[in-house]
Amino acid sequence: MLGLLFNDKECKELDYVLRKELDEMLLDLSDSRLEYEIRHAIANRYKTVFRMYARFASPKELSKYVRNRQFPIPKKQ
Repeated sequence: MLGLLFNDKECKELDYVLRKELDEMLLDLSDSRLEYEIRHAIANRYKTVFRMYARFASPKELSKYVRNRQFPIPKKQ
C-alpha cells in the first residue's frame, strides 16, 4: 500500500485529471471503430482509474462515471 498527502490545490488538480481521463475513456469506449482488444484494454484501465476516483469523489460525482453498459464491448467473433 502506498500513502500520499495532498494539499487542497493538488486534490482539486487530481480530481480534474481523473475526471478528464474518465471522460476520454468513455468516449473511446463508445467508438465502434476500435478493435476488441483495444476496447478491452481501455475498459480495464477505466476500472482502475474509476477506483482511484472513487476514493475521494462524492457519491453524486461518482455516479456520473458509473459505466452502465451503454457501450458494451462486443464479443470477439
